[in-house]
Amino acid sequence: MFLRTASERDLPAVRDLLVETWHATYDSIYGVDKVSEITDEWHSIPSLKARLARPNSEFVVADDGKSLGGMAYAAGTSDPKIVILHQLYVRPTLQRSGLGRLLLEEIEDSFPDARMLRLEVEAQNLPAIAFYRRNGFEPRGEVANCGGSRFAIPALVYEKRLD
Repeated sequence: MFLRTASERDLPAVRDLLVETWHATYDSIYGVDKVSEITDEWHSIPSLKARLARPNSEFVVADDGKSLGGMAYAAGTSDPKIVILHQLYVRPTLQRSGLGRLLLEEIEDSFPDARMLRLEVEAQNLPAIAFYRRNGFEPRGEVANCGGSRFAIPALVYEKRLD
């Protein structure tokens, strides 16, 4: 796998990766129908395309030339020292292979002025929480509406100092 900046031609494969990963991770928590509803909105091609065009952001994919094994997306905030990691997903068959760490390192390196990387994670997603803690993230609080109020998904907030 090599990492590269995502392009518009990658978006169908990114969507497929996200749908697969979300169902594998969240079906047991939210149920198949709700996961399908969320992925149809959050991981639609127009939604992904808007991320490509966002200023001060990084959208990377892990590619082996045949398929995408993972993706990460982060964007700066109004404070240039704070970056939000919105997405970091690795195909279920490739999890625990080191690919997630490579994606995280790429995001961290993409924002040289940042001093804090922040993310939200579902409290029941214990493998993700363990991954983030192993990689230097600390719990900082909770939010009631991860990703917006439409789905009312509570999440934990984690941060990592980058300086």
